[in-house]
Amino acid sequence: MENEESIIEVEMEDEAIPVPIAKEPPKIQRLEECVVNRIAAGEVIQRPVSAVKELIENSLDADSTSICVVVKDGGLKLIQVSDDGHGIRYEDLPILCERYTTSKLSKFEDLQSIRSMGFRGEALASMTYVGHVTVTTITMGQLHGYRATYRDGLMVDEPKACAAVKGTQIMIENLFYNMAARRKTLQNSADDYPKIVDIISRFGIHHTHVSFSCRKHGAGRADVHTIATSSRLDAIRSVYGASVARNLMNIEVSDTGPLISVFKMDGFISNSNYIAKKTTMVLFINDRLIDCGALKRAIEIVYTATLPKASKPFIYMSIILPPEHVDVNIHPTKREVSFLNQEFIIEKIQSVVGSKLRSSNESRTFQEQTMDLSSSSPMATSKDSTKESSPSGIKSQKVPHMVRTDTLDPSGRLHAYMQMKPPGNSERGPCFSSVRSSIRQRRNPSDTADLTSIQELVNEIDNDCHPGLLDIVRNCTYTGMADEIFALLQHNTHLYLVNVINLSKELMYQQVLRRFAHFNAIQLSEPASLPELVMLALKEEGTDPEGNESKELRGKIAEMNTELLKQKAGMLEEYFSIHIDSNGNMSSLPVILDQYTPDMDRIPEFILCLGNDVDWEDEKICFQTIAAALGNFYAMHPPLLPNPSGDGLKFYRKRVLSSGSEVTSIDNIENDTTEAEFEEELRLEAENAWAQREWSIQHVLFPSLRLFFKPPTSMVTNGTFVQGKSKIIRQFQRLLE
Repeated sequence: MENEESIIEVEMEDEAIPVPIAKEPPKIQRLEECVVNRIAAGEVIQRPVSAVKELIENSLDADSTSICVVVKDGGLKLIQVSDDGHGIRYEDLPILCERYTTSKLSKFEDLQSIRSMGFRGEALASMTYVGHVTVTTITMGQLHGYRATYRDGLMVDEPKACAAVKGTQIMIENLFYNMAARRKTLQNSADDYPKIVDIISRFGIHHTHVSFSCRKHGAGRADVHTIATSSRLDAIRSVYGASVARNLMNIEVSDTGPLISVFKMDGFISNSNYIAKKTTMVLFINDRLIDCGALKRAIEIVYTATLPKASKPFIYMSIILPPEHVDVNIHPTKREVSFLNQEFIIEKIQSVVGSKLRSSNESRTFQEQTMDLSSSSPMATSKDSTKESSPSGIKSQKVPHMVRTDTLDPSGRLHAYMQMKPPGNSERGPCFSSVRSSIRQRRNPSDTADLTSIQELVNEIDNDCHPGLLDIVRNCTYTGMADEIFALLQHNTHLYLVNVINLSKELMYQQVLRRFAHFNAIQLSEPASLPELVMLALKEEGTDPEGNESKELRGKIAEMNTELLKQKAGMLEEYFSIHIDSNGNMSSLPVILDQYTPDMDRIPEFILCLGNDVDWEDEKICFQTIAAALGNFYAMHPPLLPNPSGDGLKFYRKRVLSSGSEVTSIDNIENDTTEAEFEEELRLEAENAWAQREWSIQHVLFPSLRLFFKPPTSMVTNGTFVQGKSKIIRQFQRLLE
């Protein structure tokens, strides 16, 4: 130890210890004016849309009734704003673009009562420090206009006389030509032009007395074009479309009490029928376009608590406050303001919005739409006899339904209580057909219920996602069905056989958890009796279906399962849209994937699974097993009737008995060599069912897989995905070639 210590000491002695050198404090120096101005300009004109906003506000201050904007390369090459305002006086042109020159105020106290959009005199000056500015203007009574160019806040030459129309045209070229870093970050011109269109749209719906237009340079058609109108709702309709305008409610809030705050707000908010993935909020305070994060969050909280989480609102509000209650000088681009009693005003607006929204949410309007498969579905090849016409002349699509193969036993068919009603005699749709909204509610996968157990199950799905399989699913091309179970996919240069049943079952399971408590409903035209469904399921499973003891036992099991599901009816309806009434009849099922209705012949198996396999005591396991049962029910299984194409056609021949009567049976018919006719009705029903399944796989399942599916790691080894090196895929490759 002594030697070691001595060595350390030697090493420490030999090591060179740096001695800090005293530095003099840096010298403070006055920046050159051009540097100061360029730095300040970068704060005011942050990107092209900032310049457009400032120029439009100047045009509004000039009492313009028409404002036209032309943009090239997202505003980097050219921004041109023309208006028909009062123009700029000739004698003011020399100092027009100098910093802190303005006609809006003369002393600081004027800020307390300012009503104009601009007031600092910085915007035009800032533009000249980061771009080349040309101004053309004419005032009332002049015979000609004047054009002047500006650089670095100064007029380059004397104004030149020129022909001009009423008002002012300001043109900015080569924006940020002297700010290399800023220009590089804005090279993607496609990114800023939509922002320019958006901000002009916002001005357009507020300033209804002014017409706005915006187009790209060289384009013959404007991307935004509004005309002066007396109706704000018409302005919203022309800018955002009729689908937005028809789902808006007028809202007004005011407080004239002198003790707290004096303000008035009017506007429009979306009702419960409006569906969007992103909140749109247009807010004007004293006619200024403003961002107010606190107010936006307060309103979003109301919508989140009242409507499904995937529904984001559209909000337009105009708040009028006394000018002395608003501080407009808190942000370089005037994007934000501060006003007195902000918390009180936001709370009152939030309260009124909540009341209005709750009153509108008592009823929702859904547009019913009949799915037409004539153009894209293989079912279009079926004979006309499979289609029925309503009295109004509109063709109604017959929903394929499977039947029991024993035609002599009517009780073995689901048709006993699931009859197709004639379209003219019923206001409800066809048996077991879904009443779908035309609005496709594509849920955000990250928006789930607030229950911890559901969040845990969703997290398990996300954490178990296999990245390689996810890439295949997201970027594959559907080739076709290889057989009844496997579909053929192409990903890059590889072919894969994928098990459609496993994929659809897992997808349905995941979607049940992600849409938890936010389902639309498939309304059944006739309530289905739970005892009968359970009896059917048990009869299929029983070894002695005709035995008396077996019937008695099945009856007891059906009664017990029915009572259990009636006790859980509230939870099933609230979370899964499965409605079971007090008499033990089921009348609705959830919509798990839009445009898809499950095979209704599998309902008995599903109901039996709910009664026998669900652990109702543990919350997480309960939801997991219900989701699994729904996943299995909604999975795209092959239809129960054999495929009539190819060898399956023999199952639909009529057999002639010795008595001369005809009967159709698929039992032991393979050995029958009697020439006979086919059972056309049953065969056509089977053709429709198989064609409908293949159409759903191509047009519903695989698009949904690309959007929502998180393939679990287990699918790597359980045979769901089979890569193209196997013998069977090489055979399919040769067939494709």
